[in-house]
Amino acid sequence: MGTEHSPEVLDRIYEPVRERLDKVGDDLSALSRNQSPFLAELLGHVLENKGKRIRPALALLASNFHPNDGRKAEIMAAAVELLHIASLIHDDTVDNSEVRRGRPTVNSRWGRDTAVLLGDYVFATSAIYVCDTGSIRVIRQFSKAAMELSSGELEEIAAVNNWNETREEYLERIYRKTASLFCNVGEAGAVLSGASEDIVQSLTWYSRNLGMAFQIVDDILDIQATSEEMGKPVGSDLARGIMTLPAIIAVERHPKNNPFFSLFQDDGDEESQSRAVDLMQDSSVIRESYEVAEQYGRKALDCLSGLTQSPSRDSMEDLVAYVVGRRS
Repeated sequence: MGTEHSPEVLDRIYEPVRERLDKVGDDLSALSRNQSPFLAELLGHVLENKGKRIRPALALLASNFHPNDGRKAEIMAAAVELLHIASLIHDDTVDNSEVRRGRPTVNSRWGRDTAVLLGDYVFATSAIYVCDTGSIRVIRQFSKAAMELSSGELEEIAAVNNWNETREEYLERIYRKTASLFCNVGEAGAVLSGASEDIVQSLTWYSRNLGMAFQIVDDILDIQATSEEMGKPVGSDLARGIMTLPAIIAVERHPKNNPFFSLFQDDGDEESQSRAVDLMQDSSVIRESYEVAEQYGRKALDCLSGLTQSPSRDSMEDLVAYVVGRRS
């Protein structure tokens, strides 16, 4: 599996849906127009940085395996990006994060109350978009994905400072907080295109496995990448008492003498924190963590094996390599 991760590679991956993805971006940018000055400023702040746009691109790519006019998938792509943005606003507020993608969070710049209300506004807007698809199945699954996102975040709060969280508990949590939305995106794109149920299921499971790989790599990068690459402080998960896969593997290898118990029992214990980071950054721990991500990547590729070869399938295969090999 390749390890390409440059922005140019992502541009190439999006080539089959480039024009439609740009149209979705224009639709989202237009949301700040004809609003009160304050709301327009807030929306401009959260919509200006487009990020990687993996989720909307996935919706569009998944819609390309059956003939259709593409409009419903574009609406869904906008809806899912708005839901993702709303979840980030709320996450940053709950975590009291100062920076997101290298820019001040809404919470740090305008305060907690404004951030909560803006997150609610963006979420409600996403719900209007998804209703415009006219598909009860898609609307229901979108609502389920929103529930799972919230339950995943609640599970993360419940797991704070739980140094003996199991690998299975971790995987279930990241499914809910991240992969569930990927799963919904792939399914919705295929359903809205009118594809057969076999194709819908293949793309649903592809997206689920892609989402799992994405979050695992995100958790590895939290401890391995630089602040400039991630757009947020390195080790922020550990600082918040969150166990990620590298931490869990480190505990598995050192069950009787690991620093995580001391760190989570004595907040601010610099010696324990330094030891925990050293264990997580061990090359063999990082390697095993990437191996788990790669396993999900291979599962995602297997889900595409029955689909007709096309530029969109090629892009989805390349997207797996990008997700596993990215550095931010």
